[in-house]
Amino acid sequence: MLLDPILLARIQFAFTISFHIIFPAFTIGLAGYLACVEALYLKTKDKTYKEIYKFWVKIFGIIFGMGVVSGIVLSYEIGTNWAGFSVQTGNVLGPLLGFEVLTAFFLEASFLGIMLFGWNKVSPKMHFAATIIVAIGTLISAFWIIAANSWMHTPTYFMRVNTMFYPTDWFHVIFNPSFPYRFAHMVVATYLTCAFVVCGVSAWLLSKKKSTPQARVMFKMALTFIVIFVPLQIFIGDLHGLNTLKYQPAKVAAMEGIWETEKGAPLTLFGLPDEESESTKYAIKIPKLASLILTHHEDGEIRGLKSFPKDERPPVFPVFLFFRIMVVIGVAMLATGIAAIYLNYRKKLFTTKWFQTWCMLMTPSGFIALLSGWFVTEIGRQPYVVYGFLKTKDAASVLSSEQVLFSLISFVVVYLIIFGAATYYILRLLSKGPEKI
Repeated sequence: MLLDPILLARIQFAFTISFHIIFPAFTIGLAGYLACVEALYLKTKDKTYKEIYKFWVKIFGIIFGMGVVSGIVLSYEIGTNWAGFSVQTGNVLGPLLGFEVLTAFFLEASFLGIMLFGWNKVSPKMHFAATIIVAIGTLISAFWIIAANSWMHTPTYFMRVNTMFYPTDWFHVIFNPSFPYRFAHMVVATYLTCAFVVCGVSAWLLSKKKSTPQARVMFKMALTFIVIFVPLQIFIGDLHGLNTLKYQPAKVAAMEGIWETEKGAPLTLFGLPDEESESTKYAIKIPKLASLILTHHEDGEIRGLKSFPKDERPPVFPVFLFFRIMVVIGVAMLATGIAAIYLNYRKKLFTTKWFQTWCMLMTPSGFIALLSGWFVTEIGRQPYVVYGFLKTKDAASVLSSEQVLFSLISFVVVYLIIFGAATYYILRLLSKGPEKI
């Protein structure tokens, strides 16, 4: 089982895309943050904002490069390990991914140099325009990637000829039923990921009394982002859940650990799903809450996993577990925002040591929540790669276990070396804090 080439290919793709997704996610959020910082600098002429910008733009450049390198690997990996997927879906997904390069990557790459090296070489307005263009470029990139991924979850407006997918209406292929919710959910997640990194770094600088004026500005800006975007993310997540219940009910049943179809289904806070006994052991439940959240009616009906054939069910335990990790982090993020409002009202936002420690601990929370949500999304659609039409086993290349295992081990070693070195360098830069101009 452990040497099954399809399983190894799935593990390899999960490993490489998990590394990749954290980089573009951070660059999307950080690009928006840099645009806000530079806008405030142009408006106030306060050099503190320029110092903050120059500090974070270095991090942005490194992260952007890491995202490009790790993204190229995925393109080759799809061709080598998932030839069936490439051949059958290429007519639909190929153009979408091509549009991402043409409309987003070239745009970002063209103006990135001005962002990084354009101070005192172009006018302030031109530099700000470059920052805005790069920020927009990151959003356009996310648009096409999420459109492609969403079509795989809710495929619409296509025809199949000899197993090949052909688009019949590009507008509806792009704006498929789950796209608006996935795109909004992902973009807000990137902003929150960036906000908690900035918040954690500035809290550390405050605790060490380093770059204090800049750290105070960064701290308050990040917490303002958190106060605004956490409630917004909860609202979008609710809409996304309703959409998933409509189009992927088996995934929702796995997320909630619900085995029997029932009205007024309870919410399982914690438990241990057991696929052999088809039950969730040691479950702690709140009556009717799952139906209330998922259907907005306390007696709403939710389909249980037993209503789906066993070979149509996703792996229940990881979907159940990662969904709870994401929710717990979401609650912690909400608590951070509430505490920030209270401390700011009491004029203790910059002096409360326990809150600074809490913010430092929350620094990686955005990445963990984002990866957990991604695992729920992708594992939850199994056994399909194009939901309802193309199974994962039919999308894989014909490879030996030894071939896939060798490439998997190679990726692990190379990634740990390259990205480990990059992470070390980034941490060194972050520890120095913004410098006075």
